[in-house]
Amino acid sequence: MNRKVVMMNEAGHIWTEEQETPAPKPGQLRIEVRASMVSPGTELGGVKRRRENPGSEARQRPFGYTNAGVVIGKEGDCDEFEIGDRVSGMGGGYALHATHACVPHNLCAKIPENVSDAEAASNHLAATALHAVQRGRIRIGENVVVAGLGIVGQFASQIAKAAGAYVIGIDRLSLRIKIAESAGIHRAINVSEADPVPIAAEFTNGYGMDCGIIAFGGDATSAFQQIRAMLKTAPDTHKVGRIVIVGGANITHGFAAGLGNVDVISAARTGPGYHDEAYEHGADYPPVFVPWPTQRNLELSLRLMAEGKIQVKPLITDILPIDRAAEGCEKLIQHPNEALGVIFTM
Repeated sequence: MNRKVVMMNEAGHIWTEEQETPAPKPGQLRIEVRASMVSPGTELGGVKRRRENPGSEARQRPFGYTNAGVVIGKEGDCDEFEIGDRVSGMGGGYALHATHACVPHNLCAKIPENVSDAEAASNHLAATALHAVQRGRIRIGENVVVAGLGIVGQFASQIAKAAGAYVIGIDRLSLRIKIAESAGIHRAINVSEADPVPIAAEFTNGYGMDCGIIAFGGDATSAFQQIRAMLKTAPDTHKVGRIVIVGGANITHGFAAGLGNVDVISAARTGPGYHDEAYEHGADYPPVFVPWPTQRNLELSLRLMAEGKIQVKPLITDILPIDRAAEGCEKLIQHPNEALGVIFTM
């Protein structure tokens, strides 16, 4: 059986080709993919740089890490899934932009009936945002600012709102501001047009933000400084609150008295289990010690979609057949203010 798969090389070129479909390994599902979603940051963020300093044309790889489809085969102990189940799969090297994929069963979750394949194809990104909100210990009534309204930032805003928080989102791209507003965020601010610090003070009635989430990669020092300025201020003049970093950000900032009593928290990927090959293929963690491993985060993300608490449709700007994958990627790379959620159909 052959499959179509989207490829990228070290020079930053992207294309679709046909190749042999691998057989599933023990603990894996073979999925006939119906939709996959591109991650603009993780997958395409370095393409411009590679094109300016191209590597080897010969070094090429398939890419993609979040998709949805139907189980058409399985190998080993995957008893919670049956042939014909609709599932969302995740994982770099597994849930590729391809017509067929082999994905470890603990990196898969069943799709509710009222969630479409295109919506479920976002699940890796949704679970990443869910883990960031969990790491931030966000509670009902708190004030939260999300810096970076890419796909993960959009999901983090929605999940924090579903948790009962009041949410401000900030970004520099007008498209992302509009999408956040259409998805029901409490306030979205274009930081190229307005200073978010006094707006946050007004939004919180002078109280200050309880938590911030940085959901983008690259140099995030200015965003970190803005969030710090937006946090609560104690009577002793020290800033208090939490800042969660879920994007691949680089930050230069002083600590101790230079930062205040602020907790800086890293949120890695989708939660415990991802990149543990034994877990991915079936060796579960004790739930009493690890209540929210990756698969449970995937399941909860899909449940929140089914309940309307996560809205994926406002994020989807382009749906293209896999043969036009390069076109969709180029739009994200060259015109980031014209696209956000790009879906490939098979």
